[in-house]
Amino acid sequence: QVQLVESGGGLVQAGGSLRLSCAASGRTFSSYSMGWFRQAPGKEREFVAVIDWSGGSTYYADSVKGRFTISRDNAKNTVYLQMNSLKPEDTATYYCARTRFSLYFGTQLSSPGMYDYWGQGTQVTVSS
Repeated sequence: QVQLVESGGGLVQAGGSLRLSCAASGRTFSSYSMGWFRQAPGKEREFVAVIDWSGGSTYYADSVKGRFTISRDNAKNTVYLQMNSLKPEDTATYYCARTRFSLYFGTQLSSPGMYDYWGQGTQVTVSS
C-alpha cells in the first residue's frame, strides 16, 4: 500500500510563491512517474504537471508552464511543486498522485485515470 501526504499549501497574494511537497511511503517510489493535479470547487480535477521516475523528464499543463516547476528527490521519496507568479485562478486543492505503471512516462499522464494512488490534497488560495 502506498500513502501520499501533501504539504505546503496556504494563502498567498497574487504574484507570490509556494512550494508544495508530497511524501510517499513504500520502497518503489523511484520506479514511478509522479503527477500533480488540482481541483477548484465545482470544477473537474485538472492536470498540472508530471515528472518521470528519474526526474529527467517533465510535462506541464499550458496554464502553468513557465511558472511552476516539478521536481523529485528519490532519496527522500518526495516530489515537489514550486509555484511562482501565482494567480487567483491557481486557487484549488492540489493533489499528488502515483502513476499506475512503473517506468512509464508520456503525455497520456495528463489523465487522472492513469494514476492509482492519490494524496488527501493541500489547499492553495491566491488572493488578488
